[in-house]
Amino acid sequence: MKADRQDYYFERGAAADLWRRTLSQIPSIFGRLIYLSSLRSHTGAYEHYGFVQAYGMAAAQSALLASHEQTFSLWLTFNLEQQKADLDLYLSGFIADREAIIEIWLRMEPYRNLVPATARASERRLFTADFSALLELLRREYRLSRPDRER
Repeated sequence: MKADRQDYYFERGAAADLWRRTLSQIPSIFGRLIYLSSLRSHTGAYEHYGFVQAYGMAAAQSALLASHEQTFSLWLTFNLEQQKADLDLYLSGFIADREAIIEIWLRMEPYRNLVPATARASERRLFTADFSALLELLRREYRLSRPDRER
């Protein structure tokens, strides 16, 4: 990952600016996935007004998609232990409501929306399988009951 950071610092343009000003400020890879996927609209386009104003629509879309893909790919390179540590880092930013967040993830599965639209089916399956295992670990760690999917 250190090499990735160096590459961003030496590049110029939209992707480098996105890294320097925003993504480098988010300590967890999972947090970056949430941030980047939150910028994607229901049409699949990324919406970030200031970024589009600074770089134009094409450069902004390209940089946001590439960053989303790279962040997702990096997450997939982590083993479950590394993913759990990163997820714990993300959750540490929430003083309260960790249990509520985990319960929502268990019940509604919003994490499925974190996958870039360009991801292969095998990557989607891997992400979902890994995250399901992580949720089971968190469910046990926080002593939460299994979600009632009929609600």
